[in-house]
Amino acid sequence: MVYGEEVKIETRGFSDIHNITEMVQEVIDRSGLEAGIACVFCIGSTGSISTIEYESALVEDMKDQLEEFIPEKKETRHGKTWGDDNGFSHLRATFMGPGINVPFSRKQLVLGTWQQIIVIDHDNRSRERKVFVQLLGE
Repeated sequence: MVYGEEVKIETRGFSDIHNITEMVQEVIDRSGLEAGIACVFCIGSTGSISTIEYESALVEDMKDQLEEFIPEKKETRHGKTWGDDNGFSHLRATFMGPGINVPFSRKQLVLGTWQQIIVIDHDNRSRERKVFVQLLGE
């Protein structure tokens, strides 16, 4: 069976990181499925989905590394073409990827002890970020 839901998160941009593990688990709870795969996909070209140990120091380390990898002030042809100065956000999102697949068993996500699912909004403004959770299971 296939089941899907869209969840929404208010974000601040500039690689704002949010733990969405509980939201994904709630989708599984509502689905009635026992086991399968959860595809977690960020809708939009400036957001990413990943996993991390979601604690404040590591979240800040991640933001610092993203800034070092592709700086916010990096001039891009995209920014010059469209005048929105968010080329850096598209690049960060492309390198990190828009989604992940996470197994679930006995109605529970299969994650490590300190592993949480996160959404990262790389864009240069606040927004309502949409994430689609598609479940394939039984």
